[in-house]
Amino acid sequence: MRLFIAEKPSVAKAIAGELGQTGRGDGFIECNSDVVTWCFGHMLEQAEPDVYLPEDVPRNQSGKKIWRAEDLPIIPDTWITEPKSDAKQQLAAIGRLLKKATLIVNAGDPDREGQLLVDAVLEYFRNTRPVKRFWVSAQDSVSVQRGLAALKDNEGYAGCGAAALARGRADWLIGMNLSRAYTLRSQRGGGQAVLSIGRVQTPTLALVVARDREIEGFKPVDYFNIAGTFQHANGIFTAKWMPKEDQAGMDSESRLIDKQVAEGIVQAATGQTGHVIEHTDTPKKDQHPRAFALSDITLLASKKFGSSAEEVLKVCQSLYETHKLTSYPRTDCDYLPESQHEDAPQVLAALKKVNPDLVRIIDACDPTIKSKTWNDAKITAHHGIIPTMHAGDASALSVSERNVYNLIVRAYLAQFFPVHEYMSTKIIVEVAGEVFGVTGKTVTRKGWRAVYNEQSEEEGAEEEGENRALPAVKKGDSAACQKATLEPTKSTPPARFTEGTLGKAMESIHKFVTDPEHKKILKEGDGIGTSATRASIITELKNKKFLETKGKAIVSTQLGRGLIDVLPEVIRSPVLTALYERMLKKIEQGESSLADFMAKQEQFIRDQVAKANDGSITVAGSAAPACPKCKAGFLRRFPRKNSNGFFWSCTRYQEGCDASFDDKAGKPVPKVPVTVSQIHKCGACGCGLIRRQGTKRPGKPALPWWSCSGYPECKQSYPDLKGKPDFNFSRR
Repeated sequence: MRLFIAEKPSVAKAIAGELGQTGRGDGFIECNSDVVTWCFGHMLEQAEPDVYLPEDVPRNQSGKKIWRAEDLPIIPDTWITEPKSDAKQQLAAIGRLLKKATLIVNAGDPDREGQLLVDAVLEYFRNTRPVKRFWVSAQDSVSVQRGLAALKDNEGYAGCGAAALARGRADWLIGMNLSRAYTLRSQRGGGQAVLSIGRVQTPTLALVVARDREIEGFKPVDYFNIAGTFQHANGIFTAKWMPKEDQAGMDSESRLIDKQVAEGIVQAATGQTGHVIEHTDTPKKDQHPRAFALSDITLLASKKFGSSAEEVLKVCQSLYETHKLTSYPRTDCDYLPESQHEDAPQVLAALKKVNPDLVRIIDACDPTIKSKTWNDAKITAHHGIIPTMHAGDASALSVSERNVYNLIVRAYLAQFFPVHEYMSTKIIVEVAGEVFGVTGKTVTRKGWRAVYNEQSEEEGAEEEGENRALPAVKKGDSAACQKATLEPTKSTPPARFTEGTLGKAMESIHKFVTDPEHKKILKEGDGIGTSATRASIITELKNKKFLETKGKAIVSTQLGRGLIDVLPEVIRSPVLTALYERMLKKIEQGESSLADFMAKQEQFIRDQVAKANDGSITVAGSAAPACPKCKAGFLRRFPRKNSNGFFWSCTRYQEGCDASFDDKAGKPVPKVPVTVSQIHKCGACGCGLIRRQGTKRPGKPALPWWSCSGYPECKQSYPDLKGKPDFNFSRR
């Protein structure tokens, strides 16, 4: 029996569709003598640090082993993986199927993580059976059939899996060790916040901190633009002044900052007749917009609708999984496989049923047009996000889903229109020794832009002033400057990040790096994070109070800035990812080993932990309140056992300080004293009763109740009835 193990159910379904489904079982599909099963992404995860720490390490009030500098660094001798809680049932099904298989096929996604994802399951079950590799970038019938006909030995892809394993272990070492080391270092300085550190999340935070400080430290510069209105025999046009190469009054950014020079140019040109010294008409074309990668749709939805990265991912996932209207969303690719081009008539037919409001545009589509978006050479693990052939119900979509779906549909429809064509006109006039220039355009063929109702981001909007027709002129024609106008201008700071632009910045992190070699590696490696993880990283930074949203903008908090300020450059810089990627590429290509990589990472962690364990730091925004009882310790917030609530206790509780406080809105407050009633007595033992407030439930109020003060010897309790115990309804 051949057993195919796919990365996710949708891939399993596509494979089974080509093999020929004959039956179905619990967690698998039968296809004659073959069986197809699936994972739900990574089903195994690294064990928590507590697993590797000695049993005699003291535990905190929530039962976790306390963080101590003497236990760092935590470097496993033998790495332990554990099943994720929501994957145990499917993992057990795979284990049962493996016992019956004679040949296994790894059908993970065609990338490092896809290789590791299935290999890790095989390793977990100590598989010794032969393994083949199914490696395709798309799930259409043609691609799947090609993949089934070209199965290779899985061993040939071992380097991919080893590189992914190396990356995961190195990230664990950084996250678990440096987060603990710097949190403890901060606590020695009176801090209370957990300082979470990660190879991707920390450079992402550093990006926002740097941008915020650049904006806050920005000093506007006054400069001057000059515009001239020219009269030509065939019409009037406006052109901008162009400085000479050795122009006086300019700053280092080529801005005219000398008002006296600017006024002199205005006076010299106004009312004078000049001549056209250059004129060109150049036919140009705008190629079709490509399909959406996740970062592209996130950026556009953030810009148009103010959506967060997490919201866009959820919407795209819903359109894919629940409504089945679009393809797999967690992709970093904006191209489409050439084999899918022949599906266009069926996809367009489905779109007419789902989108009756777009029938006119769909009918105008020409499915024989094949844009440059269809390119097998550009396909990575997944292709761009496009509509499917499923004729679903658009009325079932939420407003957010409808908005995002419409963007995806229009980008697809645009592929089946001609390219957009226009004539780009350039006119340069010389008057009174000064030069003025203007560029305009005249649309000669609307093409794919007819799909869009208005000029917008997805259309590749032109620069301001370019979308206009200019009068017909020729070189040597006269053109009188009716008036030259001085336009005082102030330089503006860079824009704050939104979740969309921050995601794109993570993808294009090479733009923020100066070293040419590191820049090249980061560009080739698609930045930091992945299309599937960037939204969750931004959300995590917000949850940890390092970032916060203000309108559409995302800004750093005092705590986020404080963390970046105390970390060494090597941890907060994306260069670490570049160094990793260079080593991981060698592992993937068989030029280096997992063991060599891990030895370097372990030494790096030892060095960084040693520095962090030396002394204390004060992190802005993380100060802990002093203990009012012992005056020597600080109060820290802990989760209550078996409860959703929190409480505060002194950091010197092991030294004997028993100070403890309730939590209210994240701050310590004195505990409400327990009052034992002298009027209402327990019917079972005669002790006084205590009226308790009860616990709030989602959407429901807290219900007071009465319990015996003799607990735990007496467990009698009563519901509350108008502020008194209801003795007719006792509970034991």
